Amino acid sequence: MKNQKTLLPKFLINRYNLWKSTTYLQNANLIKKLAKFGQKPKAMIIACCDSRVNVTSIFMAKEGDFFIHRNIANVVPPYKSSKNDCSTFAAIEYALKELKVPNLIVLGHTNCGGIKAAHYQHLKGKNKKYQFINNWLANLETAFENIPKKLSIENQVNFLGEENIRVSIHNLIKFPIVKKMINNKKLSIYGLIYDISSGEIKSLKV
Repeated sequence: MKNQKTLLPKFLINRYNLWKSTTYLQNANLIKKLAKFGQKPKAMIIACCDSRVNVTSIFMAKEGDFFIHRNIANVVPPYKSSKNDCSTFAAIEYALKELKVPNLIVLGHTNCGGIKAAHYQHLKGKNKKYQFINNWLANLETAFENIPKKLSIENQVNFLGEENIRVSIHNLIKFPIVKKMINNKKLSIYGLIYDISSGEIKSLKV
């Protein structure tokens, strides 16, 4: 790493140096090709910010394979929603209009803190210590309303995690560019949930 006097934590410096001397060297030709000719990822993946969900590791990805966007609870808000910043929308727009990715995946996971917080928020009210999180989790209102009320609390949370993916995909399909690419058979959309304990991935019907 250039400028070893950087204020980065030592463990990051050590890991970078190890990566540069091993993984980078093994993939140097690919990385230089990507730098010269640009990216053409095989898929866009919308995933949660959770540190336990390592998307590139799960799918054994190399540089250039995926265009990845992360947010709390892997949410795609309703199209033209006025409650949110546009970072998720911007990522989707770039992936489809510029990169023309042929696959779009909404990847959720079990034991999601964002899903638990959204369930609590809708059941008992907003947590006063949060500002931006409360606003963001309001996007799960539709998914929350779809929960069968006869379920136990634990099963309600599990249901919400999966229903959030389904609603996010429903929201995606409202994007004109998404609808156009699907109709032209240039885009496929998938909903997946990753079990962080077992490593299993479940494909959801949407």
